[in-house]
Amino acid sequence: MSEQYRASGVDIEKGYEAVKRMKSHVKRTFRPEVMSELGGFGGLFDLSQAKKLSHPVLVSGTDGVGTKLLLAQQAQQLDTIGIDCVAMCVNDVLAQGAEPLLFLDYLAVGANDPQAIESIVAGVADGCKQAGAALVGGETAEMPDLYTVDEFDLAGFCVGLVDRDQLLSPDRVQVGDHLIGLPSNGIHSNGYSLVRKILFKDHELAFDDELPSGELLIDALLEPTRIYVEAVLPLIQAGLIHSAAHITGGGFYENVPRMLGEYLQAELDLSAVAVPEIFSVIAELGNISSDEMYHVFNMGIGMVLAVPAEHVADVLAKTDGAYDLGVVHQQDEQGPTVVLKGMK
Repeated sequence: MSEQYRASGVDIEKGYEAVKRMKSHVKRTFRPEVMSELGGFGGLFDLSQAKKLSHPVLVSGTDGVGTKLLLAQQAQQLDTIGIDCVAMCVNDVLAQGAEPLLFLDYLAVGANDPQAIESIVAGVADGCKQAGAALVGGETAEMPDLYTVDEFDLAGFCVGLVDRDQLLSPDRVQVGDHLIGLPSNGIHSNGYSLVRKILFKDHELAFDDELPSGELLIDALLEPTRIYVEAVLPLIQAGLIHSAAHITGGGFYENVPRMLGEYLQAELDLSAVAVPEIFSVIAELGNISSDEMYHVFNMGIGMVLAVPAEHVADVLAKTDGAYDLGVVHQQDEQGPTVVLKGMK
């Protein structure tokens, strides 16, 4: 069957096997609202729950994993990269105040390896389980003329739901709000082009080199991005948060101002934050200043929440390892800004 298509580099039979391997992983992410099985032309999701909201709003987000994929490919550790893909999408949707409902993935490969594809999609399913989102569909495209045999790309798309009154917005932030930081567990999925240059091009380190703590370098680099839904969604639903920022590309300097209104300034004291070891290694080997590190990386904080002063104690009690980093101030100049103190 399909001998000429196979000769062109596309193996339909292996594609069928890959889909068969995916099904059990996809199934374990299903929520009661899912109305379709894997294999249809589109994923069906019952939105009747939206009737319970006074003004339902859909929030969507899409993202990829960036060049962290290259390290996963080279190390042949494919089982967690899917978590990164989900995290990058659902954390953005969460920062708007929405509960992630459904997720779709897009996987482009140079050659159809059913076992490798299963590992990748299993990671996507793991991320969806953490986020409470149903993996309702996706696409696996075999494109031998765009990718080599061992190359692939992975991207995702998420849809969330929130009542308009619970939307997180810069307009809700007030002078005196506290800025609560939720810890990251590593680099997450941003800045890997710089990481790869410093560690592997400039210094020719090996994946099995050890950090000062004894952790393998590749394990630190492939630590999957933390998903904040379980920690933050109950706070949103309880009305304890005004706004949020997902600390991704651009670090603190780009992302924190996005959660603030005009004429507001965030002043953060980061001296108490436990910075993951990998950042110190990157900064030292690359001779990178603290200021630039906080322009590029999350430096131990994956999400920042703007919390009214009267709710700070409650939020800190309900979030494991959170930091009270500072407060929001009024400023004379137009446009939101951030001031960082205690950078390491």
